[in-house]
Amino acid sequence: MKAIFLLGLGFVALLQGVVFGQSEVNRQAAIPLWPDGAPGALGKAEKDIPTLTPYLPPPEKATGAAMVVCPGGGYGGLASYEGEDYARWLNDQGIAGFVLKYRLGSAGYRHPRMLEDAARAVRLVRFRAADWKVDTKRVGIIGSSAGGHLASTLLTHFDAGNSSAADPIDQLGSRPDLGVLCYPVITMGDKTHNGSRDNLLGPNPSPELIEELSNERHVTHETPPCFLFATDEDKAVPVENSLEFAAALRRAKVPFEIHIYEHGQHGLALGSHPYDPSKWHPWTVECRRWLKERGFGR
Repeated sequence: MKAIFLLGLGFVALLQGVVFGQSEVNRQAAIPLWPDGAPGALGKAEKDIPTLTPYLPPPEKATGAAMVVCPGGGYGGLASYEGEDYARWLNDQGIAGFVLKYRLGSAGYRHPRMLEDAARAVRLVRFRAADWKVDTKRVGIIGSSAGGHLASTLLTHFDAGNSSAADPIDQLGSRPDLGVLCYPVITMGDKTHNGSRDNLLGPNPSPELIEELSNERHVTHETPPCFLFATDEDKAVPVENSLEFAAALRRAKVPFEIHIYEHGQHGLALGSHPYDPSKWHPWTVECRRWLKERGFGR
């Protein structure tokens, strides 16, 4: 009986830990970006339905800013440690996080479907700003690796919306107010990540398509301010991706900040894949300061 009683106490303690852990994360139900089906959908399975999952900070901590989060995964998968973990990190700064599940090359999708999903996500956050207590002029985007490519694509390929669209969401602009790019894929040229390019564009993309999705070539003075970080040790996505994008930002006189670290493997995310603030990488401190300076965080 004593052993059973102790086991019971252990189960209760474990259950309490899970419940308390969940209560610290205000994760709401995933929302389909298009309730009646996404444009170009290949079916109605989960892989065909792009969604947005809101993570909201406590009301007393909220700043009114929001970030759409694009996880990486080579356009073939979605890494949770670059999704939910980032949203929780943002919530700690008072920023609402919205994790995007975008369509993938591994499910048969190609450009422009991923860009359509990212643009729709930004529009949706603005459309429901009152529900989520978000400032429509403080909606940014953050992405890592291939998710960084998707974020940089929207940062350079946004539009003002279609005022005559029947869908009121489509009437809103898709330009993010700032961007955070973490060891991003930027180019589709020689320094690209080949797996990401294949999943995004297919095995034999035309030179015109490679040019269109090499985002360092599309920076203008209208590109939003950006924070970038990468590591020299990254063997998957060459650091030149970040350097070339930063150089393009500088030429266009767009405010930016870039941090290149000597050490760190690709996919380092916040610094540890189990969510552990004690092991966060220095970029998280620098980015937190930058987000505060830009009027997003605390």
